[in-house]
Amino acid sequence: MPSVKPDASERDSEPFVEVDPTRRYGRYSELLGCGAVKKVYRAFDQEEGIEVAWNQVKLRNFSDDPAMVERLYSEVRLLRSLTNKNIISLYSVWRDEKHNTLNFITEVCTSGNLREYRKKHRHVSMRALKKWSKQILEGLNYLHVHDPCIIHRDLNCSNVFVNGNTGQVTFFFPNHKFSSISCFLNCEVKNQPKVTKIMKLLQKLWFWSQCQGFWGVGDSNYDFA
Repeated sequence: MPSVKPDASERDSEPFVEVDPTRRYGRYSELLGCGAVKKVYRAFDQEEGIEVAWNQVKLRNFSDDPAMVERLYSEVRLLRSLTNKNIISLYSVWRDEKHNTLNFITEVCTSGNLREYRKKHRHVSMRALKKWSKQILEGLNYLHVHDPCIIHRDLNCSNVFVNGNTGQVTFFFPNHKFSSISCFLNCEVKNQPKVTKIMKLLQKLWFWSQCQGFWGVGDSNYDFA
């Protein structure tokens, strides 16, 4: 017998698995994503009445690597300092001493990442590709002119997210922070014929010498071209 997804009213009646110290945010058991470092759960902002993402890192997994723990904290502090419509917003962060976890609340993107979104919707026009590319580049521009300059270094369709009802794309925070920009040219992606039109568009929108993240964008466009 096929399973039936619960409707919105049933989902709203779900009990919280845990709440934050202010009791504003409640976490559900539903897992939205899982990476090497953290898990992301569906959660709810009771004050604003909106769904959010509850990111959780089990710090005990890095008890023998204090440098990694410090890196996690620095990345969260960095994300908290960024304000741009194309970079996922961070709303709250705290450490749970009892369970030894680092928790932070971010906005949730309704349609998941761009790779899965593109697989679901196969018929995408060049106009839509241009809109996505422009938004990604605007986010990169914000990072590159930030003081100090921030380089993403891991831009691909898996960490670019989509709000399908508006067409807005956002990406998650960078892995590292640097004081200067380097330009990495990925010839394998560069020579792909399917990406030529996108490359010409991006070349008009962005200076080659400033785009460390440029080929990551190119790779993303190759995914959905």
